[in-house]
Amino acid sequence: MQTVTREDVLHCAKLAALNLEETEIEPLRDDMEQLLSFARRLDELDLDGAEPAMHLVEPHLRRRKDAVKPGLTQAEALANAPEQAHGCFVVPKVL
Repeated sequence: MQTVTREDVLHCAKLAALNLEETEIEPLRDDMEQLLSFARRLDELDLDGAEPAMHLVEPHLRRRKDAVKPGLTQAEALANAPEQAHGCFVVPKVL
């Protein structure tokens, strides 16, 4: 079984453009080793005949029927506008 070395951590840090302090290397090495150990345990599972799954539980989405409903008239839309001109909302300039 291959273990994660200090050089592996430094190589990954270089690839990720990370500047590691000396005190950060050993904890990261331990974390990387734990992750790889978990992945090795997954490799031991017998998955012959198992179907790939996107979700553990099939999502049941509630869908409503698409129905056309009347919208607001221009006058109704502008009724509560603090300021309007020529049938449009007046807003402060952005630029």
